[in-house]
Amino acid sequence: MPDSKNYSKHLIGRTVVTKSGKKFGEVGNITFETRTGELMHILLKNPTTYVDALNLEKDKRGNWMIPFSAVIAVGDFVVVSEEDVM
Repeated sequence: MPDSKNYSKHLIGRTVVTKSGKKFGEVGNITFETRTGELMHILLKNPTTYVDALNLEKDKRGNWMIPFSAVIAVGDFVVVSEEDVM
C-alpha cells in the first residue's frame, strides 16, 4: 500500500464513475478538513454533460463537488454511489 500521506495524490486524474458506469469526469482535486485530515469532497475536472443534470454542489470557483462519503471503491476508477451524491 502506498504511503498514506501521499495516497490522495494518487487519485488525481482518475476517472469518476457511478456503480452503473456513468462517467462524471476526473478527479481534479480533493478537499479535506485541515484539523482532522478527513477527506471531504472530490472536485471534478472535465465534467461530463451527465453531471450538469445532477443537483451537485459547486465550490467558490465553480467546480462540481462530490462528497467523499459517496466513494465506494477506488481502483483504476473512483466509483461513487449515485444515490449518495444527490
